[in-house]
Amino acid sequence: MPATETATEDAWFKSSYSSGAGNSCVEIADLTDRVGIRDSKDKQGAALVVPAASWARFVAFASESAVG
Repeated sequence: MPATETATEDAWFKSSYSSGAGNSCVEIADLTDRVGIRDSKDKQGAALVVPAASWARFVAFASESAVG
């Protein structure tokens, strides 16, 4: 699905861990029961949409992996 049809432009945000200087960031949009994910370099391109619960599990796993 095109990112422009997934969420309004002001709904997308980068991680607070993103320095803004790099060219390899993703942006996320909270769609209530789903999460949109897009390439920050291609705002008009495709967006991946996943269930919010799946995104939460991914973030928890990534957080645990970064620590351990």
